[in-house]
Amino acid sequence: MTRDGLETRLAAACAIAREASMLARRRFHERPRSQLPDFKGHQDFLTVTDAEVEELIRTRLHGLFPDDAFFGEEGGGSFERDVWVVDPIDGTANFARGIPHFAISIAFVRDNRVEIGVIYDVMQDELYTALRGAGASLNGLPIRTSGLAEIQHATVEAGWSPRLTHEVYVDLVKNLKAAGANVRRAGSGTLGLAYVADGRIDAYCELHINSWDALAGLLIVEEAGGWTNDFLAGDGLRNGNPVLACTAELADRLVAATGIAKAP
Repeated sequence: MTRDGLETRLAAACAIAREASMLARRRFHERPRSQLPDFKGHQDFLTVTDAEVEELIRTRLHGLFPDDAFFGEEGGGSFERDVWVVDPIDGTANFARGIPHFAISIAFVRDNRVEIGVIYDVMQDELYTALRGAGASLNGLPIRTSGLAEIQHATVEAGWSPRLTHEVYVDLVKNLKAAGANVRRAGSGTLGLAYVADGRIDAYCELHINSWDALAGLLIVEEAGGWTNDFLAGDGLRNGNPVLACTAELADRLVAATGIAKAP
């Protein structure tokens, strides 16, 4: 395996993400049509789908790299020197409502540093990838952040975390608006980060996010020339952290507006 196995792992993660996306897409079309998000049958379907997609990814990775650890949002796992960190479906509320904006996230972490990031936008058939030091791509073509420097022209996605109060989130949005930014929320932190990397938006921030939602996207942003906070500081791998990813040109203004510093 080349580069201590990283290039082989990247190729495998891409193939596995594509296979998992076919399962997730099929389940999306099979989902219950009830619009009651707390309806037991609907929630059971989501739980089963998340677990089913995660198990497919876990099984494929274990078969190819049996010595690597695995941690998934649904089934947990363990954190070792080499560990895959996976969110089988980020954007489950969108999935439940029939909104085609959700993604699979696969990151490979070695010695507490993200080396591989793979995000698959299931319904758009878009595969975002990054290998540390080798750049970022979308469906095999290089991508870069927008390079925008003027916050008055910036579009920022502000994710919401249920671990924090509504007031804290409202204050975050107020501060971003006061700084001049356009603020949106689309319901998938994973895709928000991918969109920063591809220049579709200029920044993504969230006051707390879990590692399985963020790690792949953060590496993709970095390799696309963007700025990110030091998410893995203070055991962010296990406990999560605030996240800020943006164009390098907007970093200072957004640190001031969000309160999310380089080192959480």
